Amino acid sequence: MLTVDLNRLHDGSIETTGQLLPTDPAFEGVDLQLVDPVTVEGRLQLTGEGDFYWHAFVAGRVRGECRRCLGDVFVPIDIEIRVLFSSDPETVEDPGVYPLGKGAAELDLGQAVCEELALAVPGFLVCRDDCAGLCSRCGANLNDGPCPCGEPAATV
Repeated sequence: MLTVDLNRLHDGSIETTGQLLPTDPAFEGVDLQLVDPVTVEGRLQLTGEGDFYWHAFVAGRVRGECRRCLGDVFVPIDIEIRVLFSSDPETVEDPGVYPLGKGAAELDLGQAVCEELALAVPGFLVCRDDCAGLCSRCGANLNDGPCPCGEPAATV
């Protein structure tokens, strides 16, 4: 967990650094296969009564499946995030604002990290741009050479 004691913000802003392990509860129920711990470096600041702005750099690596050959693909993720946390009930419907309980003493940054990482992963992964995929007849990986069944390679 990457939690911040909001009482420390009385001086303006604080540095937020840490790591989230792939087993962190923030990633439960999310379709992300993290390979390494996610590193987080940022700054959190109080912007108004119950409003907090967080600017951070997040880096990690996820594993996915090539949409052509079904092989493993490892994708480095290195993103910059800027989010607003607010206890204002009028911002609850705003998708760009993370809700915060009124009078909250702690802020868990894990949910924001998880959601921003999930959005940063490309929807369709390929192991390489020229991936030949699988044979439509026998399922052989055409990246390994011509398939044994002799099916002509399909052009995409």
